Amino acid sequence: LSPPGVLPLCCQPLAWGRAAQQSLRALQPPGLQLAPCRAFSNNRILVELDESSGVAMMKFKSPPVNSLSLDFLTEFCISLEKLENDRACRGVIFTSNVPKIFSSGLDITEMCGKSTEHYAEFWRAVQEMWLRVYGSSMVTIAAVNGSSPAGGCLVALSCDYRIMVENPKFSIGLNEAQLGIVAPFWFKDTFVNVVGHRVAERSLQLGSLHPAAEAHKIGLVDELVPEEKLQERAVAVMAQWLALPDHARQLTKSMMRKAVLDRLVAHREEDIQNFISFISKESIQKSLRMYMEMLKKKKS
Repeated sequence: LSPPGVLPLCCQPLAWGRAAQQSLRALQPPGLQLAPCRAFSNNRILVELDESSGVAMMKFKSPPVNSLSLDFLTEFCISLEKLENDRACRGVIFTSNVPKIFSSGLDITEMCGKSTEHYAEFWRAVQEMWLRVYGSSMVTIAAVNGSSPAGGCLVALSCDYRIMVENPKFSIGLNEAQLGIVAPFWFKDTFVNVVGHRVAERSLQLGSLHPAAEAHKIGLVDELVPEEKLQERAVAVMAQWLALPDHARQLTKSMMRKAVLDRLVAHREEDIQNFISFISKESIQKSLRMYMEMLKKKKS
């Protein structure tokens, strides 16, 4: 049974993009035909799994900006769990089906004017998303095809590898400080593990959003590619990672990430209470309301 508000997962005959299909065919032994893509979809997430390569593509399709709402996070975790439990799947590529945006981050409407019970449910879903991605036994690659602030950046940071479209209009970063919010310790730990302490400290305090070229320079993303090459390159990088024995890679990944994961698991309820206490402050609610008003004015 699906949780309330989430449609049952269903199969749909959808295919990968042509470039990705061609790349995967190039990896097949001579004479072996590429198996058709097996897909499932719900309201906000589309998953396409190619069983011959063991690679899934998880596409965010929640316009206008793929904000991480409670419903989105629930569907995300269900989709990822389904792939984790599928023996045919060894790696997943996260990308966006919405032009110019990877994910705008946490949905501010989930944090403004709601009950403490709602805040707790929402924050637990955010934690679950991070625990599942950062601790995944699969190879995870973020194919960042648009801007990715705050929680969107966290999704990318949690992956094993990040490829971003080479476009000066696209930016990425943990910009919570700009909204009067403090990034939690596990956001910080993930960021530090990718870019180092000094870069993370400066970027977090300033709430910086780094243009693609700068993000590459500081190590926030691993490489930049033209937009038309992004999917093809992600598939090629995935093949490199999957060329190694799974058990050796998985044990190494666990060794590198376990301490950070364990820290949240051990303090999960405390972290939820800290979030509720912080987000419920009138000064924080006022900041969020002002930010939402600013966004409405921009739209109009």
